[in-house]
Amino acid sequence: MKRLSKLVLLSALGALTLIGCNPAGKKSDKGGALSSSAAEKVYVAPGEHDEFYAFVSGGFSGQLAVYGLPSGRLFKVIPVFSQDAEKAWGYNEETKPMLNTSYGFVPWDDSHHPDISQTAGELDGRYVFINANNTPRIAKIDLTTFETTEIIEVPNSAGNHSSSFVTENTEYVVAGTRFSVPVPQRDMPISEYKGNFKGALSFISVNPEDGGMDVKFQLLMPGFNYDLSHPGRGKSHGWFFFTTYNTEEASTLLEVNASQNDKDFIAAVNWKKIEEYVNNGGGKMMPANYAHNVYDEHTHTATSTMKKEVLVVDPSEVPGAVYLLPTPKSPHGCDVDPSGEYIVGNGKLSANLTVHSFTKMLDAIENKKFDGDAYGIPILNFDSVLAGTVEQPGLGPLHTEFDGKGNAYTTFFISSEVVKWKLGTWDVVDRKSTYYSVGHLMIPGGNSQKPFGKYVLAMNKITKDRYLPTGPEVTQSAQLYDITGEKMELLLDFPTVGEPHYAAGIPADIIKPNSKKIFKLEENKHKYAALSEADTKVVRNGKEVHVYMTMIRSHFSPDNIEGIKVGDKVYFHITNLEQDYDVPHGVSMIGANTSELLIMPGQTESFVWEPKQPGVWPFYCTDFCSALHQEMQGYVRVSPANSNIELSWSLGE
Repeated sequence: MKRLSKLVLLSALGALTLIGCNPAGKKSDKGGALSSSAAEKVYVAPGEHDEFYAFVSGGFSGQLAVYGLPSGRLFKVIPVFSQDAEKAWGYNEETKPMLNTSYGFVPWDDSHHPDISQTAGELDGRYVFINANNTPRIAKIDLTTFETTEIIEVPNSAGNHSSSFVTENTEYVVAGTRFSVPVPQRDMPISEYKGNFKGALSFISVNPEDGGMDVKFQLLMPGFNYDLSHPGRGKSHGWFFFTTYNTEEASTLLEVNASQNDKDFIAAVNWKKIEEYVNNGGGKMMPANYAHNVYDEHTHTATSTMKKEVLVVDPSEVPGAVYLLPTPKSPHGCDVDPSGEYIVGNGKLSANLTVHSFTKMLDAIENKKFDGDAYGIPILNFDSVLAGTVEQPGLGPLHTEFDGKGNAYTTFFISSEVVKWKLGTWDVVDRKSTYYSVGHLMIPGGNSQKPFGKYVLAMNKITKDRYLPTGPEVTQSAQLYDITGEKMELLLDFPTVGEPHYAAGIPADIIKPNSKKIFKLEENKHKYAALSEADTKVVRNGKEVHVYMTMIRSHFSPDNIEGIKVGDKVYFHITNLEQDYDVPHGVSMIGANTSELLIMPGQTESFVWEPKQPGVWPFYCTDFCSALHQEMQGYVRVSPANSNIELSWSLGE
């Protein structure tokens, strides 16, 4: 028996050796992990860089995460709409104004759809825009620093969902309302929704020089739900397309009452025509109240300005500007192929994918092939604008992107799969399972004239059995597919931050050359900056004390402060004297009711500390910066409120 066991063991080892020693360049005829090259395709060796950046929305986290592709490595979470203690975003005195709204300080939101700026229909890597869904806002992230530099609130809107997507030259970023509301807001019975509520489609201009945003005009549409949108491109440049559902204008139990009509609409908006109308004095100013928050890269400080009016346009006043394309049924995604010819409407409750033709749409408009109207907006004849139908490709279609090679890829939420099909022939050529309940997908550059058709990133809602269990909720995920061949290949899945609604991808080579590496102290124009240790001081103004402090590897200046009293309000203004990128310093003060500060090179940040009791209280660096990081600390002496101790400060004395 012992001899037999040895023979079995030797045979098994021999088999494993044969499998492991497969000759180079040859694959096993059998499937399985040992014969797969998936790991090789996502492997990025130490010291090498990923080929693509993927900017993945955080959903209910309110933030934007940066991943590398193909590795799936998480590089950064960019604070946008939610407070972030790691970066002191929304906690320090400089960034609090960025989260100001007409409703006050709102330190959270639901971020869904990022989009990257374009020039001539191609990604240029200057900015990423992303929407806030709950308190309608659009944010701009500067990709030289990967920091949020502007947030504009959107008035007359609710559920800012069909956002934020940019036109071909980043002339506009749009913000479409999901929940129609009374415009202007007023007290009225909800049961009187139909015919009285409006859906605002906001066109926010982007300054070509500095990226500054402004609400150019709002188009006040019928009270449907405006779900998603994409710009025309190429031949359809100058148009924007929005899916709608709830054309029934129901206000209760929408899962039933907003699913009655056989077809809803894609709204085709000729923004060039409306822009001309507005530039010639059209539209009317309406009272409004919304915040415009801008971060100044020189002062390192945000300002918040409340705007008091907005220009609104009634589509009936601009004939030929808006048309409705019937689309089955409760469509979600609204996607335009790289040529600008095909507009894909993904009806969540439809068995088929509907593809409209831009050329046929123009012909139908010219020849007035209408089937009535909705509130004065012409409804185009369905057959007259139909390019083709993808027959029964899956269950629950949501979103489509394109590889630039004549192929489209659509997610199916219910059947949990990505389906590849051919533009023009409408034939399904491949399908791959996802794990599970996929929402959006992303091809780098897929929302442009020039997609980089190497990968599809699918973003899933459910990951049961994919990861280690972590309590009552399991992290959501993204899955990476190789699409360079005729058949898709699942390469990788990785957990995501928050809920990954949508993503925008771009080759790293477009962004890396513009990444800012040196942050010069002489460019720091912060009101309380101390640009050298000679500038450090402590100044009292009644019960308000301002500490002008510096930090450098590996000490604070000053690091001993006395003369602070109980009841004082102490402002620490701290400048990082380092100037090379990736040398931040942190600071935290015991008893401070904020977060720590993580101060980037060359920058100044501030926090407030209100001491409650006498004592000697330490502060320290929170970001590991050198071998002497532990020695980077200091003390503040706090005396009773009635003491006569004068302010004094020192370093090394």
